[in-house]
Amino acid sequence: MKPLSILLLLALLSCNGVGKKEADYTRAYTLTGKIAGLDEGQVYICHRQKENKFDTADIHDGVFEFTGRADTPEFCNLGFFNQGNMDFRFGFFLQNGKLELTARIDSLQDDAVMITGAPAQDDFSVLSKALVPVHTVAQSLDSLFKIASDANNKKLQDSLVNVAKIIGQQEKDLIKKFVWQHPSSYVSAFELSTAFATNPDGKELDSLYERLDAPVRASYYGQKVKEVRDKALLTDVGQPAPDFTLNSSEGKPISLSSFKGKYVLIDFWASWCGPCRRENPAIVAAWQRYHPKGFNILGVSLDDKKDKWLEAIKKDQLPWTHVADLNGWRSSAAVLYGIRGIPMNFLLDKDGRIIAKNLRGEALEQELSTLFQDKTHKKTKPPYHGGFIH
Repeated sequence: MKPLSILLLLALLSCNGVGKKEADYTRAYTLTGKIAGLDEGQVYICHRQKENKFDTADIHDGVFEFTGRADTPEFCNLGFFNQGNMDFRFGFFLQNGKLELTARIDSLQDDAVMITGAPAQDDFSVLSKALVPVHTVAQSLDSLFKIASDANNKKLQDSLVNVAKIIGQQEKDLIKKFVWQHPSSYVSAFELSTAFATNPDGKELDSLYERLDAPVRASYYGQKVKEVRDKALLTDVGQPAPDFTLNSSEGKPISLSSFKGKYVLIDFWASWCGPCRRENPAIVAAWQRYHPKGFNILGVSLDDKKDKWLEAIKKDQLPWTHVADLNGWRSSAAVLYGIRGIPMNFLLDKDGRIIAKNLRGEALEQELSTLFQDKTHKKTKPPYHGGFIH
């Protein structure tokens, strides 16, 4: 289960306010809080949609207060210092109005956290409660997968991954249902921007984005959804792969368009990405089997240190063409393709059109065996080596 999803389950919020104060609070917010067991010190709000800007409040007699203005409802994290480290335990929606928070220091990751004061959080609570069964199963799968990994039990790992894919789809289906029923909720945009950020289906995300009301589409998270949607539509199966040019490991400019007339796999990876390195043997095997038949690979690294990049190429014995601009996640090619998680790849036909993507392990072999009509290849269940999400 994603760590963020666990945090999202912990915040509960409702709305109140009357008379003249209600009119005043429509232009600003006041968040008053009390965390039993935290009687002194400071608390912090991290405004994630404001470049992680921090607000600080002192605790007086066990009570703290934040004031400010939110142009639209925003998802924030609240934290405090714990043994010398900044500790953010839960997230919640903050919007203009009078908000109150109550919790216990030893129960900041369960329903003991109560926040009242914003309609957006009412929506968030509805969805969070609907997702509890899914997240509970996902958390159990995480624990079982660690046990299977420590025991090097590949069969159990593969079985758990298949179940995890089903659970992940169930989570997305619940979010899609919520979005369809709550097009005016800012929570809908927030959930789409997080749950559908990695390798989304462009047409599916487009229909969900268009379902949102205009003010929600124009909000911070609405614009994030649009960015992901636009990149997904650009790189959907059937689309011409966007061209780019990066320097090779030898310092020579290489363009994707130079591979026209050949089948090519654009492979996004990095030396520091463990799942990518574990995936490399499967890609090497595919290269050895199908390169003589016309299969090519263009490795695009998200490294920012050239020596580490070159060392990984040599150590993993990757004989194909490699390019990078050494800008990490800000790689121009990664930004162009909307890469939010690696390993990630795109298989192109001879015309430079995307015919498949996110082919992992045996799935790549199966796709290539069909493409090159290799009747000797025996299909098996694809292994899974995890992934790195930005």
